Amino acid sequence: MRKSLIASLAFLLASSTAVLADGASDGKVKIGILNDQSGVYADFGGKSSVEAAKMAVEDFGGKVLGVPVEIVDADHQNKADIASNIARQWYDTEQVDAIMELTTSSVALAVQAIAKEKKKIDIVTGAATTDLTGKACSPYGFHWAYDTHALAVGTGGALVKQGGDSWFFLTADYAFGYSLEGQTSDFVKSAGGKVVGSVRHPLSNQDFSSFLLQAQSSGAKVIGLANAGLDTSNAIKQAAEFGITQGGQHLAALLFTLAEVHGLGLDAAQGLTLTEGYYWNLDDKSREFGKKFFARTGKMPNMVHAGTYSAVLQYLKAIQKAGTDDTDAVAKQLHEMPVDDVFGRGGTVGPNGRMIHDMYLLQVKKPADSKEPWDYFNVLATIPGKEAYIDPAKSGCALVN
Repeated sequence: MRKSLIASLAFLLASSTAVLADGASDGKVKIGILNDQSGVYADFGGKSSVEAAKMAVEDFGGKVLGVPVEIVDADHQNKADIASNIARQWYDTEQVDAIMELTTSSVALAVQAIAKEKKKIDIVTGAATTDLTGKACSPYGFHWAYDTHALAVGTGGALVKQGGDSWFFLTADYAFGYSLEGQTSDFVKSAGGKVVGSVRHPLSNQDFSSFLLQAQSSGAKVIGLANAGLDTSNAIKQAAEFGITQGGQHLAALLFTLAEVHGLGLDAAQGLTLTEGYYWNLDDKSREFGKKFFARTGKMPNMVHAGTYSAVLQYLKAIQKAGTDDTDAVAKQLHEMPVDDVFGRGGTVGPNGRMIHDMYLLQVKKPADSKEPWDYFNVLATIPGKEAYIDPAKSGCALVN
């Protein structure tokens, strides 16, 4: 009887240890926010995305499965090699369970490949290329806030309908720019428009004069800026100096957010058409989150900040529902659970890892029409998620079939 009791106690101890291991493998859950904090996309995501991640942890309660949740962050400087080294260190020696944000498509693709190799979760909110849920998809990779297809559907489709049927592209010379130009071109052509030319510029470019002169001389009705962050802002400022819009050509900022409009100012940005996945002044729910975010950061959130909040929150919900931080179990829940928060309202996650949610076609207000600080957009249309994003079956992701 004594031997039986000892054996039973040993079994119970082993079982409880196994449950603890399943619940939280190392006594904590650690999330890394890896993005540009000092370069061309620092306002686009940057430290504000880190604060958004911390807000999500706090709103969840600071713990999951009874263990603390920790946020760490680093600046990848928009360099895939630096990002890869940080990701490997985080996964291999610093017990990071998931990496998120990942501004810059080349960085996101590199880190997603490492996450797949290491069997770890990554959720991209800052990069745009559809390859992340297409040919480079991963069972552990997720794409959250927006992508180049959604931007092309929104801004590209809207301007062709308004008569902007000839385009010239100013394109960032890396994966994101190529993808954005290519997909917008497809929408322009399918709507009966034409692309008369394009030119590529290096990332973090300072002088756009030669590129803008080519665009101006093309005679295109629309100059599509297939870039982001300070590159887009600098191109818009310099376009004004050349009198491009005054000459009748329209600038289309294919990836431009609230943060960049604020930096540029309404005088320079007024009239621009753009697409975002979130606007702080959309409704009461958005305004409540926006004001909480503003109290921490001194700025209103854009779709990258709100998307990062949503991604962290959903990851913690998935761990809670799975009862473990095991990667396969959490990935399964992320694919199956609906997304319902201030960002992803009625969102769903496809088998390729693409989170499908509504996008918003926006136009920058004239200064006289802005009623309060950060009141920058008129909402022209809501683009349903199924229209904004590629059908997973047509995405080129091997996991779907």
